[in-house]
Amino acid sequence: MEQQQNLTIELIKRAQGGDNDAKTALLEQNAPLVKSVIRRYKNKGIEYDDLYQLGCMGFLKAIKRFSDAYAVKFSTYAVPMIAGEVKRHLRDDGYIKVSRSTKSLAGKISAFCDKYKSMHGESPGLEVISAEFGIDRGEVVFAMDSSKYPVSIYERSDDGGEGGQTLLDKLAAAGTDGDDRLNRIILKDLIDALEPREKKIIILRYFRDRTQSEIARVLDISQVQVSRIESKIIERMREAFERE
Repeated sequence: MEQQQNLTIELIKRAQGGDNDAKTALLEQNAPLVKSVIRRYKNKGIEYDDLYQLGCMGFLKAIKRFSDAYAVKFSTYAVPMIAGEVKRHLRDDGYIKVSRSTKSLAGKISAFCDKYKSMHGESPGLEVISAEFGIDRGEVVFAMDSSKYPVSIYERSDDGGEGGQTLLDKLAAAGTDGDDRLNRIILKDLIDALEPREKKIIILRYFRDRTQSEIARVLDISQVQVSRIESKIIERMREAFERE
């Protein structure tokens, strides 16, 4: 088992270096994995061969982004990437059919969000919406996404002019599904690449719930400087996610 894992890591490193033979070998070895993931998307209006090609595209993205520093098996990392590629295609090409009950729920959530914001001056988080409707966070996200409401993982909430958290932060802190685990891995990698002061600002702001004013006092700089640095970091992260 360990020997096979080491061989896989070696092939991945070669593939990341541009070795097409290594990519082919990995695809051949993991064809059953790709097929097992795409099987759940049959009967969605796409030919099986096209589904398989989409799965392979997701698998190749997993090869490109994987690092053994993630401390997860490559197959565990690859599954949400494969599924994500198929779901993205289904969503963008309009093959996913949304039930009437889901559309109705999306409308109710939208109305609740408008009312909540008018009363509290800010949009409700996933936890608030989940509690209001008695459903889990995954159902909330699915319902809101199904009707194309303008909700982005990069949208910032209003918290009195000090920046606010992005939906990605809330998902990364609370979610449990495969796509969220992937987001957490990518987010950790981006944070690790920050300069020390930038990393401290992000950790204090999003993982310690400090305000920009509090962070400014800790770092002995102005709140305006903290705001500017934070905005630049978030923009860089957003661009990195878009490239992914």
